[in-house]
Amino acid sequence: MKKITTRLATLADIDQLAVMFDAYRQFYALAPDPALSRQFILDRMLGNESVLILAEDEAGAPAGFCQLYPTFCSLAAAPIYALYDLFVRPEARQFGAGRALMLAAEAHALRNGAVRLDLTTARTNLPAQSLYSGLGWKRDDIFYAYSKTLAA
Repeated sequence: MKKITTRLATLADIDQLAVMFDAYRQFYALAPDPALSRQFILDRMLGNESVLILAEDEAGAPAGFCQLYPTFCSLAAAPIYALYDLFVRPEARQFGAGRALMLAAEAHALRNGAVRLDLTTARTNLPAQSLYSGLGWKRDDIFYAYSKTLAA
């Protein structure tokens, strides 16, 4: 079994993050766009707009990543994080990378004073849902999520 470790990503990780981010977007049926993926991740990092956590195997090869966006909860009057992106490379699945990333995200949020983590996932992504439930996450059956696409 591969040993998985996690750490905060740095600018030195941009190329491997961009490749995984592009694969993540393709998982959600978007066309490949390596340049867009790289620029998006680079912009988030340069602007300190997100937290990127990288999972690596014992040889230092990238296994996956997650991206957290800091925000606030008005009702709790406290900071929270939105765990927006979670991706594990297909060849690294079943080695605990997803679990390690989730636990690292939780630890980061706690260290930074957040009172909650939120995420959404596709209804068809049953493996992810199983992971989340197994780590104590509760599915929201009270609120509906809405979105509206705006013209670019």
